[in-house]
Amino acid sequence: MQPSEITEILNRPASQELLARDLTRLAYVAQDGTPRAIPIGFAWNGTTIVMCTPKNAPKLPALRRNPAVALTIDTEVHPPKILLIRGTAELDVVEGIPDEFLQTNNTYEMTPEQRATWEAEVRSLYDGMVRIVVTPTWAKLIDFETTLPSAVEELIQQREERRRT
Repeated sequence: MQPSEITEILNRPASQELLARDLTRLAYVAQDGTPRAIPIGFAWNGTTIVMCTPKNAPKLPALRRNPAVALTIDTEVHPPKILLIRGTAELDVVEGIPDEFLQTNNTYEMTPEQRATWEAEVRSLYDGMVRIVVTPTWAKLIDFETTLPSAVEELIQQREERRRT
């Protein structure tokens, strides 16, 4: 997929709405070779998706061995909106708490006092974190209005071809 195609998909209003959410599902291959899909907070900065995790997280050795990942961001309503992204994870160990980690929790309803308490607890727990940075190399938006899953699109196309013959 060309970068311009990815940009066009990610700039669509429905994609932007999904990229403003707080959770994605990160899929990767674990150390034992089995697949994993985990919910994780994320921040979108316009070009990359950044997820933050403790330095001792079990996913980190697996991502170092095989950095290929897939992400799913979706809604819980019908019809769902689904943004599928593939890319390669780059790991960036940082001291302290990355700004992106604090941003991933901006949509949670907290009073200013609750946010201050939460942030103080986070800062006391972690001396550093790992930023998992994914630059999209493939993207697909499924909104069930203008785009459908590829298997459904294929069936519709086959049906239309049969009608023409």
